[in-house]
Amino acid sequence: MHFFVAIICSIVGGAVYQPQDAFLLKVTNDGSFKSHLVWSPDGKKLLFTRIHQGKMELCTVKAEKNSEVVALVVPSPNTPHFDGHWSSDGKSIVYVHDILQGTDGKLQINEVLADGTGAKVLIPHKAFEESPRYSPDGKHLAWVSTRDGNQEIYSMELANQKVQRLTQDQGFDNNPNWKPDGSRIVYSSSRFGNFEICSMKKDGTAVLRLTNDSSMDVWPVYSPDGKTIAFTSNRTGSYNIFVMNEDGSGVRNITNNKLINNFAAWSPNGKSIAFISNHQGSYEVYIKSISQINAP
Repeated sequence: MHFFVAIICSIVGGAVYQPQDAFLLKVTNDGSFKSHLVWSPDGKKLLFTRIHQGKMELCTVKAEKNSEVVALVVPSPNTPHFDGHWSSDGKSIVYVHDILQGTDGKLQINEVLADGTGAKVLIPHKAFEESPRYSPDGKHLAWVSTRDGNQEIYSMELANQKVQRLTQDQGFDNNPNWKPDGSRIVYSSSRFGNFEICSMKKDGTAVLRLTNDSSMDVWPVYSPDGKTIAFTSNRTGSYNIFVMNEDGSGVRNITNNKLINNFAAWSPNGKSIAFISNHQGSYEVYIKSISQINAP
């Protein structure tokens, strides 16, 4: 079982609560399970993974209240495609494609135009290839692979397909996301016994441990100015979205409920955070403004 499935299975269980939060903007309302949320560079759309009518697919939705979910059309629509990420110019999307060979699937990294056409293989299957993330300048791709035994983070120069292994540890290293200036990558690591948030330079050096908690801290992502990191943690007994300074200080719970809140995504202007929550029973996309988050 690859990491995506393992983490999702650990998060979806538990009771459902329905508190009222007047500060949340509910974007979707289709009742389908959702994950892997990311904002488009122009701020107009959100890209996410949806399990709908038995299919795991990439979808987009306008970043507005009660918007219609649109499936991104890609080849082999009956095979799973998930965990998409926009290029910085918004013209392309990179994602994981499961060819469904063998008992655990056959994962590869594909690239498609933003309208869902022109799909091509970017990183062929060698092992479990997951979590692809374009660098801000569009010259590199960071991703997770088990090609050397366990989950490690790699970087590929897109112009010449030169691959560099960035992490070298017996623990699992995953969930990479670039700092907007391209200088560092933030990620999750189990090298300390449980999943913690770390960061490293883009060449894999100067590793910093940013969290130190007995809980699971995962899915980190930098704010557009690179000064803040949002992440998911179950340190309160339920899964909430937290933010902290880029050095790991100033940790704050911004959802603060007994629900399941996950997959934080910053708006390009840094004024809002979108995330997926079972706030009203089903897993939907919500948006909360930074002013609401910072309100006393």
